[in-house]
Amino acid sequence: MTITHAKLQDLNYLAVLFDDYRTFYKQDSNIEAAKRFLKQRMVKDDSIIYIAYDNDEAIGFTQLYPLFSSVSMKPMYILNDLFVSSTYRGQGVGEALINRAKQLCKSENNKGLAIQTAFDNPAQHLYERLGFIEDTDLQFLWSNI
Repeated sequence: MTITHAKLQDLNYLAVLFDDYRTFYKQDSNIEAAKRFLKQRMVKDDSIIYIAYDNDEAIGFTQLYPLFSSVSMKPMYILNDLFVSSTYRGQGVGEALINRAKQLCKSENNKGLAIQTAFDNPAQHLYERLGFIEDTDLQFLWSNI
């Protein structure tokens, strides 16, 4: 398995994974919209996307968005998206992608790495095993605009 920082040449493979990720979260499939969205993230350089390959087959990805902690005055990332193709689950791909994200945070001397996920996400045990803990001191509020 190889994990690389996704580039525009990875877009077609990445869009298929991203579309599968979105349908996992009960969104309608739309490969062309997925390509447009991901291309914007890459061109604007407003997210970091890692893609995992097994030989020439794209098997998973993670997308990180930058955040800042005003209190610690340090940058950090939110791991907003993590997806592994169903045929490769349970083989360490998700763990490798998360570890690559953690490595980036360490290399940039960031405050840390946050994960936002659904309560019923089957990867909860993976996050806990890799040292993520639920922040019970903060409440996340959301406004749909």
